[in-house]
Amino acid sequence: MELILKTDVENLGFTDDLVTVKNGFGRNFLIPQGLAVLATPSTKKVLNETLKQRAFKEKKIIGDAQKEADKLNGLEIKIASKAGEGDKLFGSINNANLANSLEKEGVVIDKKFISIAGGIIKRTGQYEATIRFHREVISNFTFDVVAEKK
Repeated sequence: MELILKTDVENLGFTDDLVTVKNGFGRNFLIPQGLAVLATPSTKKVLNETLKQRAFKEKKIIGDAQKEADKLNGLEIKIASKAGEGDKLFGSINNANLANSLEKEGVVIDKKFISIAGGIIKRTGQYEATIRFHREVISNFTFDVVAEKK
């Protein structure tokens, strides 16, 4: 089944991509959730027109995303969390905590565009995250998880 994505879908594609999926996934999930539309000849023509119009606007969008990504250079984030014996955290640190810390430093990014290697963090130390500002602008960022001072 051929579909045109209306929004970014993780592990499938980006907005306005033409994708082929199994019938059940398209009929039962993507279309009812409003994530995609059926790729008929008329919707393909509309898609081609929007892609042509958006091509020159894309350069500015990529430039803005690159400026946001450049803000990460030299930025040191330390996320403080309560820790017990052996540097083990009470609770965990995830992409939402990193998004909040970045927002305090002036870099606004949605938590769904942040991917921490290994998922959630349960120990103090240095970790790496991949941050996607745009489909063509992806940045790796290193941050520290430290024990909260008592």
